Amino acid sequence: MRFQPILLSALMCVAGPLQAMDAQAPKTADEIVAAMLARDVMRESASGGYTGDREYVLENQSFQQRAQMLVRVECDRSGTKHFEVLSEDGWKSANKRVLREMLISESHSSHPEMRSRSRITADNYSFRMIGSTLLDGRMAYVIEVVPKRPDESLFRGRIWVDAEDYALARAEGEPVKNPSFWTRRVHFVQQYHKDGDHWFPILTTSVTDARLFGSTDVNIRYFDYKPVDNSPTRRFGPYMEAHNDKR
Repeated sequence: MRFQPILLSALMCVAGPLQAMDAQAPKTADEIVAAMLARDVMRESASGGYTGDREYVLENQSFQQRAQMLVRVECDRSGTKHFEVLSEDGWKSANKRVLREMLISESHSSHPEMRSRSRITADNYSFRMIGSTLLDGRMAYVIEVVPKRPDESLFRGRIWVDAEDYALARAEGEPVKNPSFWTRRVHFVQQYHKDGDHWFPILTTSVTDARLFGSTDVNIRYFDYKPVDNSPTRRFGPYMEAHNDKR
């Protein structure tokens, strides 16, 4: 369960309106991804980060168990994420060993020195143009992504890139490398939406097929995401600053 679709975290720190980059839209998959990355770098340089809340819901049909967690996330201007668990309920073992571990993994992978390993770039992936389609009423390019190495921080699947803003609008696939022997398969879908001038995640769904535990669904709902100004980075809550305390 360590793989996070949300490991594409660098694509989630967003900022204000951007000027058009070129009069002519890119045509190839490589050009579109390069434009997406360039726009993302511009967003990051202008961004003071963001704040938001998440609701995690884990359900296992074999054991008929459910875990739920409400989390506050604050992404600072460097792109590093800090998490605070506001409440948790249900299956205690899953909360402690799955959901909290997901937060620790995502916080670690969001550090600037780690993000390059999972970022959607030509260093990490090969790209193939599939076509274009309407997505939530906006045109989007559909691109196949193939990882260049067997790294569990990378995934095999497809991305949808907004044709106007060159922002990641959707990602779907599975990790190129299973996080453990006990995991047969993980499939995820992550969706983003535009709120004013900003793109934020709205929903992540994932299904993990494990050898002993059967199918486990994890749904993450994102809400109240807001950009912050460019004030100096402030310190955040103690949970991820002292993440070895898993209570």
